[in-house]
Amino acid sequence: MEQLNLSEAEWRDRLTPEQYHVLRQAGTERAFAGTLTDNKAAGVYLCAACGNEVFDSADKFDSGSGWPSYTQPLTAEAVTDHADRSHGMVRVETRCARCDSHLGHVFPDGPPPTGQRYCINSVALAFKPR
Repeated sequence: MEQLNLSEAEWRDRLTPEQYHVLRQAGTERAFAGTLTDNKAAGVYLCAACGNEVFDSADKFDSGSGWPSYTQPLTAEAVTDHADRSHGMVRVETRCARCDSHLGHVFPDGPPPTGQRYCINSVALAFKPR
């Protein structure tokens, strides 16, 4: 996969202020505020910053958390996970493997078959229907 490396000025030009805050500054959108949280259509979810395919609708589930949730990424190479010790917590941050943008976090409290809950900011995603 070809990496996408842009300057901060280029990211600011490409993204909305809310997207920039979440994707480039590891912010979090308000729960239940995202446009893709309740999306039930079949398709693929893309990184809103670079278009990398990161999650499939077949792996999406309603976690009740207020953010789109998935049991696994589209492929093991689609995202990267990183230790996140911010805000006095220890969590696992999930980033786009192509552009290193913050997508959300992964927690070990999801349903089978993986037991994982990728809790992803809606504003960090775009949706491509099948």
